[in-house]
Amino acid sequence: QVQLVESGGGSGQAGGSLRLSCAGSGYTYRRAYMAWFRQAPGKEREGVASISSDWSIDYADSVLGRFDISRDNYKNTMYLRMNRLKPDDTGMYYCSVYGDSSCGDLRADGVDHWGKGTLVTVAS
Repeated sequence: QVQLVESGGGSGQAGGSLRLSCAGSGYTYRRAYMAWFRQAPGKEREGVASISSDWSIDYADSVLGRFDISRDNYKNTMYLRMNRLKPDDTGMYYCSVYGDSSCGDLRADGVDHWGKGTLVTVAS
């Protein structure tokens, strides 16, 4: 059974940094195409960053240059380093695993498994 557990959320100040972690189990982690999504109150879930098994990385335009996604296949853990935080970064952040046939593209419809999320709140 696939399990994804996010941690590291919390409150931050605009201009500050936070690091999220996602610990995975129940699947072949090193081959997984994974991504971070977020959902702000009253808005749709949106893709933030993705990382494939061969470290092909995509970022949403809104976080490009500020966020850094990475993975540690030995620890079965994915990370999202969030720098220069903005109030618009506030939301629930979800870890995800794409299906084997998915092309990713930061689209939610290709995701097979979701974590329960971790809340990030950025004050101005």
